[in-house]
Amino acid sequence: MSAQLSPSSKARPRGAARVGIGGPVGSGKTALLEQLIPRFIARGTDIAVITNDLVTAEDAERVRRSGLIAPERVLAVETGACPHTAIREDPTLNLAAADELDRAYPGLELILIESGGDNLASSFSLDLVDYWLFVIDVAGGDDIPRKRGLGVLQSDLLVINKVDLAPHVNVNLDRMVREAHEVRAGRATLLTNCARGDGVDAVVERIAQEVLFDR
Repeated sequence: MSAQLSPSSKARPRGAARVGIGGPVGSGKTALLEQLIPRFIARGTDIAVITNDLVTAEDAERVRRSGLIAPERVLAVETGACPHTAIREDPTLNLAAADELDRAYPGLELILIESGGDNLASSFSLDLVDYWLFVIDVAGGDDIPRKRGLGVLQSDLLVINKVDLAPHVNVNLDRMVREAHEVRAGRATLLTNCARGDGVDAVVERIAQEVLFDR
């Protein structure tokens, strides 16, 4: 686990590891979540999910209907404001939801917290999560890393999704990846096509190694 995570992990009571998934609208956060759930369950990891949305529980309902996880293990947070407020400035609602899951499932090992869709400045409070992913997609343009948004710069893991679309949207994927590595100062970057599940195993391994095994 990276050094930046230590203060938050020591500050709150020991419970399930909390991993945030953030990124712009349409980048593939929920698709990634739906790929992660069965992989962690197959590994024997006891998991639960929190989704964030402005004034609905639509993402939570989608995950509940998916059949991938028991519906009662999926909680919805309605932020009622800019999505990053509830994961950064005042994560009280998400903290309460995570604590509720810890109480309900004493053996819980991992809580995946999906943010509402937001811009490149979105980031997670380390009072809320132990580790966080930021998802971007190639259809947003290969200049995203050069824009140096907080999510790109500070996330523990950057996920570049929808890599299969690169030739169709005139994106130089090699340059996008190279520039992501350059601005992230050594932090990990992985490539996925969440619609097919390509590259998701590597995301699972990264979370397992840097979060679950470390605990």
